[in-house]
Amino acid sequence: MILDSFGRNHNYLRISLTDNCNLRCFYCMPEEEYEFTPVSKLMQADEIEAISKIFVAQGVNKIRLTGGEPLVRKDAGKIILSLSKLPVKLTLTTNGTRIHEFIALLKEANIQSLNISLDTLQSDRFMLLTRRDQFKLVYDNIQLLIRNNFQVKVNVVVMKGMNDGEINDFIEWTKDTPIQIRFIEFMPFSGNRWTSNKVFTWQEILEVVQTKYPIVRLEDEINDTAKKYTVPGHVGSFAVISTMTSPFCSGCNRMRLTADGKMKNCLFSKEETDLLTAFRKGEDILPLIQKSIASKAKELGGQFTADFEQVHAEEIQNRSMITIGG
Repeated sequence: MILDSFGRNHNYLRISLTDNCNLRCFYCMPEEEYEFTPVSKLMQADEIEAISKIFVAQGVNKIRLTGGEPLVRKDAGKIILSLSKLPVKLTLTTNGTRIHEFIALLKEANIQSLNISLDTLQSDRFMLLTRRDQFKLVYDNIQLLIRNNFQVKVNVVVMKGMNDGEINDFIEWTKDTPIQIRFIEFMPFSGNRWTSNKVFTWQEILEVVQTKYPIVRLEDEINDTAKKYTVPGHVGSFAVISTMTSPFCSGCNRMRLTADGKMKNCLFSKEETDLLTAFRKGEDILPLIQKSIASKAKELGGQFTADFEQVHAEEIQNRSMITIGG
């Protein structure tokens, strides 16, 4: 077991395969002309497998692959298949643009659930948000996953004045489609132009939904990051990830590995532990992992509180979202 000083057991590892992406979402990537990490500085496929085995030996039973966009990495398929042989629930978060190329491999790897990032159901707004004209491709690939019996969760970062008017369009999508829409409060990261007045809160989201639909609260599990709901009669459901207004840190079981092999014990932690350099030197990295988790703050990386209106993004020491891993 990997326990922190608050008794939280960490059995969920998120691994970023790359900071490269074929979209340019402004809240994730600071600039259009972003300089990606050289391949030599990334964890290689065999290193990802070996490091993952160390975590699994300590009780990790779930691994999520993220990016950037994990499926743009040339050896993504090799990595997915190697990790699929470990005794873990393997899943990934993707922007959905390359799903059609990987559908057979995902089945071979026995991946049953995927998270797809999609912040709008309007093609013109998708172009504005991502700076790429690929809405139809992403939407069609979500339908492809559903037809192939994958569980699909759609991640929607809600931003006031940008896409908050589409909340009930997403809810309507769940009427006849077996998906879970996950509305995410806008969070501050380096270079993403976050301000508190852009945050559309958990309660505001529920208020919008309830103007049109009755909702039923579903039971959460101890490690859930999302507060789950359903609309009676809908085959799908929705949830809210309320990081800014109602953090879920007390049940946190997550650890992160950046694509360049740095361990973060929290999405918002300013400290990182360089596992890759130590691993390449032949050192035992387990003490480094344990030390990182032992130093984990009680909530939000110890950098701010849930009083989000008092948060000053420029004072938070962290990476951009794309270099952390979604």
